Amino acid sequence: MRVQQVTLTMAQDWAPLDALRAMEPDGVLVFGAVSWFEQGGLHAALRERFPQARLLGCSTAGEISREGVHSNTCVVTALKFDRTRLRSVTLTVPAMQDSHPTGQSLGQALAAPDLQAVLIYGPGVAVNGSALVAGLSQGLGRVVPITGGLAGDDGAFVRTWVLGDEGVSDRQAVALGFYGSSLRLGHGSYGGWLPFGPARRVTGVDGNVLQELDGEPALTIYKRYLGDHAKDLPASGLLFPFLMESAESSAQGLIRTILGVDEARGSLTLAGDVPLGAQLRLMQASTDRLVDGAEHAAESAQALDPAADSLAILVSCVGRKLVMGSRVDDEVEAVGDVLGPRPVLAGFYSNGEISPLGEAGACQLHNQTMTITTMGEALEI
Repeated sequence: MRVQQVTLTMAQDWAPLDALRAMEPDGVLVFGAVSWFEQGGLHAALRERFPQARLLGCSTAGEISREGVHSNTCVVTALKFDRTRLRSVTLTVPAMQDSHPTGQSLGQALAAPDLQAVLIYGPGVAVNGSALVAGLSQGLGRVVPITGGLAGDDGAFVRTWVLGDEGVSDRQAVALGFYGSSLRLGHGSYGGWLPFGPARRVTGVDGNVLQELDGEPALTIYKRYLGDHAKDLPASGLLFPFLMESAESSAQGLIRTILGVDEARGSLTLAGDVPLGAQLRLMQASTDRLVDGAEHAAESAQALDPAADSLAILVSCVGRKLVMGSRVDDEVEAVGDVLGPRPVLAGFYSNGEISPLGEAGACQLHNQTMTITTMGEALEI
């Protein structure tokens, strides 16, 4: 496996892409600010230079490379495999309620006996991320490592973009399958947030719309805990996510971010589903705790031969970026220190992170985590 990367910094200046042309990549990962998708020309420039490559990526709330966290750039990473085959599928997610069937169709299209892993990137708004992931898992028909994330738009939660083989869209999800026995994959996901206050039972919920906690309107209770921060909702919700303490998730701490509020109904729209009867607690964090969480994720993801070329895909939540502020580079540096100098780092700040829960658990949508996927190929004997 070979990995090369360039960073685009000037609008409509595609010349840096030519440095990747000679390797004739099998796949090209693209993570860029919203402007790179809105201005037009990105997909055409990629397809002209990489006519045979599988293309996938999305808009971001910040781009990640070995140099740290960038803004208003586009990080393009080319992958050339020796023995691993790639196949991609792109489907439209017409509305939030279509998230599960869309995911299921993606999984069915990719399913095969030699499928080793799946990368998926989906829209970051008007989507039920946990339903998309559950549908994908169901469509695959067996446990396959699934990682990826939901596109970002710099924390605006208005319009995001996904890039696939066919072009750029604000309503599509793209999934890439990796086939063959040579692929080596590692994954890790960790938060670093600290719960506070009592646990509240979910007494009213419709999918990812949280209606009641302990019999009261969810928004009323949430505002009570936020105090002065409540006036800045929904943006301030990124700073105070929920920890979901259910039988399925308490060991790792599945986190749910607030994406929107409905003042009339007193409800909160979350980035993923929560089950009726689950226990929710509010969370807060410091930069040091988040950096520690990134280190834990990197330690879990280590699974590569240090002598071989490899890739590490970092997907971190936009809420973490807001908490860390000017120290946001610290968590990327921490991951680099754990993984060592060999892997190429690529990634983005997202509206949701996708990774298995624990070492061998089912794939889940995560919020407010650093999620890392390491990828390489076994050295030929």
